Amino acid sequence: MRVMAQLAMVMNLDKCIGCHTCSVTCKQAWTNRGGTEYVWFNNVETRPGQGYPRQYQDQEKWKGGWTLNRKGRLTLKSGSRMKRLLNIFANPDLPTVSDYYDPWSYDYDNLLSSPQIDTTPVARPKSLITGEDTKVTWGANWDDDLGSGPEQVGRDPLLSKLSDQVKLEFEQTFMFYLPRICEHCLNPSCAASCPSGAIYKRAEDGIVLVDQDKCRGWRQCVTGCPYKKIYFNHKTGKAEKCTFCYPRVEVGIPTVCSETCVGRLRYIGVMLYDADAVQEAASVENDKDLYPAQLGVFLNPHDPRVVAEAERAGISTEWIQAAQDSPVYKLIVDYQIALPLHPEYRTMPMVWYVPPLSPVVDVLSETGHDGEDHSNLFGAIDALRIPVEYLAELFTAGEVGPVRAALQRLAGMRSFMRSINLGQEPDLSIPEAVRLEPEEIEAMYRLLAIAKYEHRYVIPSGATSRAHELDSLATGCSLDTDGGPGMTAYDYMADKFHLSDTNGAAPEEKSNRINLLNWDGKKTDGLVPTRDGAAADGNGVSNGGVGSNGGVGSNGGVGSNGGVGSNGSGVSNGNGHNGTEAHGDGAHAATDADPTPEPSGVRR
Repeated sequence: MRVMAQLAMVMNLDKCIGCHTCSVTCKQAWTNRGGTEYVWFNNVETRPGQGYPRQYQDQEKWKGGWTLNRKGRLTLKSGSRMKRLLNIFANPDLPTVSDYYDPWSYDYDNLLSSPQIDTTPVARPKSLITGEDTKVTWGANWDDDLGSGPEQVGRDPLLSKLSDQVKLEFEQTFMFYLPRICEHCLNPSCAASCPSGAIYKRAEDGIVLVDQDKCRGWRQCVTGCPYKKIYFNHKTGKAEKCTFCYPRVEVGIPTVCSETCVGRLRYIGVMLYDADAVQEAASVENDKDLYPAQLGVFLNPHDPRVVAEAERAGISTEWIQAAQDSPVYKLIVDYQIALPLHPEYRTMPMVWYVPPLSPVVDVLSETGHDGEDHSNLFGAIDALRIPVEYLAELFTAGEVGPVRAALQRLAGMRSFMRSINLGQEPDLSIPEAVRLEPEEIEAMYRLLAIAKYEHRYVIPSGATSRAHELDSLATGCSLDTDGGPGMTAYDYMADKFHLSDTNGAAPEEKSNRINLLNWDGKKTDGLVPTRDGAAADGNGVSNGGVGSNGGVGSNGGVGSNGGVGSNGSGVSNGNGHNGTEAHGDGAHAATDADPTPEPSGVRR
């Protein structure tokens, strides 16, 4: 057993309102620049729908993810090394801009500078890539709220996998929102696809990143990623992807998409897993066995043997404690209501989803039934084949059992907690039906419905809290003593990341400092020293004023206008008293009388 730690995320789809706040804030933070106009590290899709890019889930077309060869070994779906080498200069499985969308803006200058004319001026759409006039035919959220119509919705690759008896009737269909980011997989196919080895998975937290110095823009990773969450920047010639906001999580704060989520549907926590078991789990023969196989990879952080192995592997106590308190572990392993997105790709994704119960509740409510009664909900889950089978294709490779069990637990929690909140005697048959204890249902309710910020995001910062100490050890810094680097009492990394003005300096040292990044433009005392003012600990004389630092006078000194000695700190233009020289060869003291005779060689 080789224990490793991974930061994971769970999204509760019942709470997503499709507001795209997460997408917009992520866009502003990470991809608001040239070459990434079409890039959305975080996007929200309406299901059923084609997604972004269009039909990205059709791996027979895009060749993403892993598959098993004739020997039962994992191999990239895009082909062998030789095949990918032959296609390296002309990749036939690469999405084009039209598969994403041609980003556009509008010619607002035509509105502002148009002369007086009889017709209303028009702001024509302009392509952000070519700068030419363009026609708006598709967008990243074109399927939003089923707005593209039944013809486009029917092109969802998952609908084609459903049985012939299940047909999509647009007027009676269901819908839900699906936010997507990079999955930061345990077995990332993008990293295996890169000819330059530029994509790597961080050992300390499992975040998958692109080394911009190594990337050569081959774009094999775009094909290799089955979720199409790696993008090509056409201006820099580099690949870019979701970074899980690693500068934020390194100091213990959640990702931008999680921080700004209106529905509070995201949970972030630590998962411990057995790295030696990943390949075996990803290599199971039946696609429907991939979900339980990945569950078997995760380790119980409360097991003393796992804790001992984690400590032996160098995982800090803070991370082990975070894994024990992880909301993600509870949703995935304890309650088993969170499911992976497309486990059949065999990448072992680490962004999981709580399937939505709302399509079932909506159907019951519209037909006049009680949408909160557990018997009605259980019956509807079994009867409504379209939502359940569709969710199974999305989350469990077509296996309906885990989806039905998760929905039944959500429905049981709904009915059980309604009785408690209304002051009624709870039905104890409900926990028995969903194989949970009453206490577990109440804990699951608190986590899903009313969990506070610190309970939804359990992100340790222990991995970076001692990073400065490791740096000093590696460089052999001579100042690594009391009061030196790495010896301060405050959180150095968090302090520098947030550009705080609170640091390890003493109050008297901070009195003459100013933080230029936060400066309000007002005058700051001590920023520019006065010319004639008195300073502390000064004995020399300068223009009649008292000098500083043991008699070093300004506007006088080394052989200038009566100064004494060479490189000395004598008296200049005034009468000094006990002004000693620092490194001079001239007189050692000055008196209240006239200046001493100048040594030979001193220029006037």
